[in-house]
Amino acid sequence: MPPTDRKTATRGVPQSEGDTNLTGARAAWQARALDAETSALLAEDERYFLRQSVSTPCLNTIAKAEGIFLEDTAGRRYMDLHGNNVHHIGYGHPRLKQAIAEQMDALPFAPRRYACEPAIALARKLSEISPFGPAKVLFTTGGSDAIEVAVKIARAATGRHKTLSFWDAFHGAGVGASALSGEALFRSGPAAPMVAGAVHVAPFGSYRCPYGTTSAEASADACARMIEYVLEREGDIAALVAEPIRAVPYVPQAGFWARVRAACNRHRTLLIFDEIPAGLGRTGRMFACQHDGVEPDILVLGKALGGGILPIAAVLARRELDVGADWAFGHYTHEKNPVTTRAALTTIEIIEDEGLAENAARIGMVALERLDQLKARTQAIGDVRGRGLLLGIELVRDRGTKEPDNALAEAVLYAALDRGLSFKTTMGNVLTLTPPLTITEAQMLAALDIIAGSIEAAQATIRCD
Repeated sequence: MPPTDRKTATRGVPQSEGDTNLTGARAAWQARALDAETSALLAEDERYFLRQSVSTPCLNTIAKAEGIFLEDTAGRRYMDLHGNNVHHIGYGHPRLKQAIAEQMDALPFAPRRYACEPAIALARKLSEISPFGPAKVLFTTGGSDAIEVAVKIARAATGRHKTLSFWDAFHGAGVGASALSGEALFRSGPAAPMVAGAVHVAPFGSYRCPYGTTSAEASADACARMIEYVLEREGDIAALVAEPIRAVPYVPQAGFWARVRAACNRHRTLLIFDEIPAGLGRTGRMFACQHDGVEPDILVLGKALGGGILPIAAVLARRELDVGADWAFGHYTHEKNPVTTRAALTTIEIIEDEGLAENAARIGMVALERLDQLKARTQAIGDVRGRGLLLGIELVRDRGTKEPDNALAEAVLYAALDRGLSFKTTMGNVLTLTPPLTITEAQMLAALDIIAGSIEAAQATIRCD
């Protein structure tokens, strides 16, 4: 596809995976905010890295990451309420760095045909904390690969090949994972055509009720009925793949996942929960699905599993799904890497020992209360929602029409960066806040004060323009 077509391939489609890097607003902010040394380094980055939307060209250059803070090469610090959902325990946790250093000295690598104690210890730990009881596991270096391993297991166990997932979802950038995703950014242009057999339905609910209903409850009901309809009509779907809470965030209605679980049972379809962004304490429980009391057949973890330092992902499957002895689902070079598995085990232990899931639940409640107050006095906020420290602020032009205000959201992002706060915009108009689970109440409230001031400043700037 020619470059001019590539740039317009998804024009007008909300990009759930974050703020774009090709807008005039970003260029204007960089020209105003970045010094010559930073600009030169960004130019070198663009020179050597293949360009792609939402990553290259980059926003800024980073010299340090510690705790909840990033520091750029000009010495400015930012509270990071984005972190790609890897920094649950904060950046550079001393206990994790020590564990990694000790493991590198003891055993830096193990060929995958050999067992090693750190990998076994991590597998044992994941089996012990699994939301569906004793599990068997496989490890990969990234979430996209882990999703594809999960689908392979489902295909082998059911003898079927199709999958069902949601439009607007994101499950990874590999060809197979992109097929499961419903994100146009990863499915269009040179990425197409996708893997056959990937069926989609509209998501279970959001502020705008995608099923044309007048409430989130009615939208969730319509979605559950649509899932049942598709499972029945298709008749040969191996697995439903979904995030139990969408990282936008979209929060499921009470009882929704119980209905879906029952539908999967009726149609002999496995339920795969992608907890890559939302698992490991992010929502106030170790696993997001625990809020709904629903157990999947397979659960996938990633991102924060490596403690914000090393890449590792995991597939947890019910023991009865150990059906692949004659095939290779995930024959990865670093599958049982002692350093990455030691990092993952230590990360889980830190989350447990420091009560980080509980802290996320408590700080999240405080944050939602403050956001409700902000919404009451700010007409541009159409909705606030979340669980634990997965929070969203939806900006609109009008509460009655719920028309998204993407321009305001982008302006707020850069105004917040000027004030020392980094976060992500999702679907074009949702300010998505995912701070480290180590954040204090005072830090969280300070961040929300910055957001309030940034909305005011952005509105004033837009009015002047």
